[in-house]
Amino acid sequence: DISPLLKDPAAFKTLIDLLEGHLRASFPKIDLIAGECLDSRGFLIGPPLAQRLGVGFVLIRKKGKLPGPTESVCYALEYGKAELEMQRDAVEPGQKVVIVDDLLATGGTMSAACELMRRLKAEVLECLVVIELKPLKGSEKLQSTPFYSLLQYE
Repeated sequence: DISPLLKDPAAFKTLIDLLEGHLRASFPKIDLIAGECLDSRGFLIGPPLAQRLGVGFVLIRKKGKLPGPTESVCYALEYGKAELEMQRDAVEPGQKVVIVDDLLATGGTMSAACELMRRLKAEVLECLVVIELKPLKGSEKLQSTPFYSLLQYE
């Protein structure tokens, strides 16, 4: 739960500072930050991070939430299935993208976000989360996509 970080402006600033520092040290060129979210928490981290890096921010949402032509992908959840989508013109082929979210649990949503980027021919530089729940092994679903978590819980 990132609620305490959001409530404390100094803590939230420190979080964005840490994520910005990691990305600047890891990647000389990033074109876009993509916020992956079914419940919008990725949208709270992505825009300030994109602004700091001087790059754009694109939305990955539940099906039916975005206007215009979209690309979508279905994926399995522990309790059923869901669908993510993004606007087809949100990324251009070859653009370098970092996908951000607050939490990685089982990895289904993040894996689906990566698949959307592949379909639109963008290059996923990294999947970046604040918190990783290691026992759920979500990062294994990301296969060869680079992954970084600020905090890991066993």
